[in-house]
Amino acid sequence: MKKFQMVDLHTQYLNIKNDIDRGIQEVIDSTAFIKGSKVTEFQEHLEQYTGAKHIINVGNGTDALQIALMALGLKPGDEVITPTFTFIATAEVVALLGLTPVVVDVDWDTMNISVDAIRKAITPKTKVIVPVHLFGQCANMDAIMQIAQEHNLFVVEDACQAIGAQYTFKNGHTQQAGTIGHIGCTSFFPSKNLGCYGDGGAIFTNNDQLAEKMKAIANHGCFVRYHHDFVGVNSRLDSIQAAILDAKLPHLNTYIANRQRAAAFYDKAFANNPHILTPGRDPQSTHVYHQYTLRLIDVDRDQLKARLAEKDIPSMVYYPIPLHMQKAYQDPRYKQGDFPIAERLASCVLSLPMHTELDEEQLNYITQAVLAAL
Repeated sequence: MKKFQMVDLHTQYLNIKNDIDRGIQEVIDSTAFIKGSKVTEFQEHLEQYTGAKHIINVGNGTDALQIALMALGLKPGDEVITPTFTFIATAEVVALLGLTPVVVDVDWDTMNISVDAIRKAITPKTKVIVPVHLFGQCANMDAIMQIAQEHNLFVVEDACQAIGAQYTFKNGHTQQAGTIGHIGCTSFFPSKNLGCYGDGGAIFTNNDQLAEKMKAIANHGCFVRYHHDFVGVNSRLDSIQAAILDAKLPHLNTYIANRQRAAAFYDKAFANNPHILTPGRDPQSTHVYHQYTLRLIDVDRDQLKARLAEKDIPSMVYYPIPLHMQKAYQDPRYKQGDFPIAERLASCVLSLPMHTELDEEQLNYITQAVLAAL
């Protein structure tokens, strides 16, 4: 049996080695390492895949979020609503731009941002909602877009964990994660469902004006070389990473299906155990399982992790400390106990190995080890 890993990037590479190697070699032969044709080709192919009118490739997912907010004409003190149970980057870029992060609680089942909590958090200073499509499924975008319309707010989707997820609105219309709000952001970190072999990210939008502005911001704030219209940054996807991503993109739906198959195996194995709650699903969104995250009930999580480690099975806690309890983001507006669902999740979640190369022998070994440890 193969060695257990949270993400098996090496086996994935071996399965498409010729395509990856050829793409990298073409970049080296061309020596167009920055803004080469491979970047343009990948952009066009990703636009076709997602249905987004415009895609701007950038250096990483955090840059994507920052550039998105920079494009909206916000002022210091403007408020940005985001969930407290997520990776730090979502609040980080808000703080870096002198904006005010307003964190809210999440839903127990889906672990995504709570719509009721969004409504309660809106003030006259609120300008943006940043829903995070956590672990691979979309937040309640039907309700979020309606709230945004009612209050004249921007929506910037953090789809860094959910590329390829499909959201079906109540009217039957379907869109991909990241293409629903005014702007969407994704990451190509190596462990993502569509990951490169370094850093990378992308911004999605269907708005022509926002697209042009974000392209300029990512290029030092200039539309024309050496003519800088506003303060920008330097953020771009290099040609080698674009070639790798372009080789992987045709396989993304297969990767998603493999993850969904593994998740179904886990679901069935844990269905009747009173100490395990499997990931809740939003019926309007498909789930692409960037992570497969259990909620443990009356279980010593550290002890379970240790017992799994004894059997060479890795596991991870995403995320052990909510944003409002992080030292860097302490705020007199918030205290421990204010966001009970997020705090409970932080104390009880555990993610199991989830990747495209998991086979039935491995899945059976993992599930039996979890059940035996409990």
